[in-house]
Amino acid sequence: MGKRIVVVGAGAIGGYAGGHMTRAGHDVTLIDAWPEHVEYMRSHGLQLSGQTPEETHSIRVNAWHVCEVQNLVKTGPVGIAFICVKSYDTEWATHLIKPYLAPDGFVVSLQNCINEERIAAIVGWGKTLGCIASLVAAELYQPGHVKRTVPMGGEKHTVFRVGEVHGRITRRAQMVAELLRAADSSKVTTNLWGERWSKLVVNSMRNGLSAGTGLNGNQRDLAEGTRWLSIRLGSEAVRVGQALGFQLERMLGMEVETLARAGEGNKDALAEITDILLEGARKRSDEQRPSMAQDIAKGRRTETDFINGFVAARGAEIGVPAPTHARMNEVVRRVERGDLKASPDNVRDF
Repeated sequence: MGKRIVVVGAGAIGGYAGGHMTRAGHDVTLIDAWPEHVEYMRSHGLQLSGQTPEETHSIRVNAWHVCEVQNLVKTGPVGIAFICVKSYDTEWATHLIKPYLAPDGFVVSLQNCINEERIAAIVGWGKTLGCIASLVAAELYQPGHVKRTVPMGGEKHTVFRVGEVHGRITRRAQMVAELLRAADSSKVTTNLWGERWSKLVVNSMRNGLSAGTGLNGNQRDLAEGTRWLSIRLGSEAVRVGQALGFQLERMLGMEVETLARAGEGNKDALAEITDILLEGARKRSDEQRPSMAQDIAKGRRTETDFINGFVAARGAEIGVPAPTHARMNEVVRRVERGDLKASPDNVRDF
């Protein structure tokens, strides 16, 4: 391909994608703010694993500390910069890499939440692409070690969905999709914003709920009370997205309207969504926990304001209330601050 690629934020998703792109022979530099993580990768390589032995790889990677980014002035301009940091770190990460972009270089948001506007405000819309990782569920569980806790998507489920903000299929979007096929199945989407909100619906059902309760993914979905709360959260997020005019996509086997009606109490819809969530729990590792639950366990700031808080805020703007999201956001913020301990008791009266 001949383009210099950088990944800003070599954590679970950035490390997973960047490691596989390196394994495929591309010129990739992984940049991260965790010193121990960078030093381990330099000394021992990046260790990737999953649910099958075939997913285990030890990859020699080019890993840099954040303070070394200025070295890019010596190594040549950046063709593609993947931003893979937490949403609240988007602006500084984009500013960090902007001076080193080639004239035709561009930035790809490979993140949770909706950050393309923040990136475009810095580098311009013409240098901004989005990419949804629809189902990866990876965790950086110790320096230099990333583990995937759900099955590979392959032909059954397209994991990476790359899109231009204007919705047209372009050569560069196809190029990014081809790069990411080194990690799992990938495609170019003409519906970036609908894909983004659809992924936000899934995140809003799971992330805050696990962060606030301390439950892993399977514990959350197998328990009737938290499963029902998850469905209600999904339903509210769907209705806000629809009111905003997004064309939502099928989400992990869940039809959009069926999920919405399930959370509104339709018995047939609820039975269908329940079956899908239970089937998903049977396929996942018991180690799987959403990224915000990982953040709480590590004592880190979460993305709650950019997930449940974002759904609640957008709903309030357009007159489509999302009160369950507002309450979920507040619970997670209290757990994050240390005012509450993560526990299922935190959501019993929702």
